[in-house]
Amino acid sequence: MSAIEPLEQARRLLDEADTAPSLDELASAVALSPTHLQRTFRRRFGMSPAEYHRSRRFGQFKAALREGAAVTDAVYDAGFGSGSRVYEHSNRLLGMTPASYRAGGAGASIRYTTTATPLGRLLVATTTRGICAVTLGEDDPALERRLVAEFPHAARERVDAGREEWLDAVIARIACELGWSDKAAPAMPPLDIAATAFQWRVWNALSRIPAGETRSYRALAEEMGTPKAARAVGNACGNNRLALIVPCHRVVREDGSLGGWRWGVERKRELLARERSRARPVGCSAAKGTG
Repeated sequence: MSAIEPLEQARRLLDEADTAPSLDELASAVALSPTHLQRTFRRRFGMSPAEYHRSRRFGQFKAALREGAAVTDAVYDAGFGSGSRVYEHSNRLLGMTPASYRAGGAGASIRYTTTATPLGRLLVATTTRGICAVTLGEDDPALERRLVAEFPHAARERVDAGREEWLDAVIARIACELGWSDKAAPAMPPLDIAATAFQWRVWNALSRIPAGETRSYRALAEEMGTPKAARAVGNACGNNRLALIVPCHRVVREDGSLGGWRWGVERKRELLARERSRARPVGCSAAKGTG
C-alpha cells in the first residue's frame, strides 16, 4: 500500500462523515498512528483532519445558503449538530452571520470609498467588523457594480476620503507599501471576509513574500509544507478579494510567466515592475490581519 492511500482513505471518510470522527478513530480506521496521520494529512491537504471536515461542512452550508435554503435547514443538511456550532466559526469562515450571507449581505452595513492610484481606480469597503473588499478597476461605476454583485442586499454608503478611519488606513497602507506615498503606514484594520482555514494559510503565506519577489504556486505550496497542494493554492489565490492587501500578484506560473490576475494581467505586470524598481520604504511592514 502506498503512503498516499491511507491519507486518501482518511479524506474520503471525512467527506462521508456527518460528525467528524476523533483523530484516534480516524487513525485507527486507516491504520496509522494519530501523530503520523495529523502530520502527513496537514502536509498533503494543507490543514488538519478536523479543519478539513469543518471546512467541507462549511462549503456545503454556504452552497445551501446561496441556493436559498433556510438557515436551520442548511445547518442540519451540512451535518452540523446545532446552529451554535455554525455561529462559533462563522466569524472567520463566513465573514458575516449565516443569515446575512444567505441574503447577499442583508443586514450588513457597508461603507466604501474610491481613490485614484497609478494602477487605476481603487475601491475599499468595510463593514462594522472589518475590511470586506479591496478592488481595482477602470472606473468607479464598474467598481461599484462589482461591490453590488458581491453584497447585493447590504446597505451601502459611499463616503468621502478622510471620513472613515478604516478605509483611510487601508488606502494609506497601500500607498506606503507600493511607494505612492512617503507617509508612515498605519496599522492594518481587521478583516471581514469569507475564507476557509486553508485559504487563510495561503493568504498568510502570500503576505510573507517580499515585495518585488515572486513564487510559483508549487513553490508556495512547498513553503507551506503542502508540496502537492499547488492547485489548491491557486484556487485560494483566485478567491482573494483583497487586492494589494493579500499580494496574490506575487504568484506566477511554474515557467515564470505571469499567468492571470483577477484585476488584470497588465496591472500585475506593472505592479511587479514597480515593486522591483524600488526599495521597501522605512515604516512599511508586511500586510497584517490575514489570520
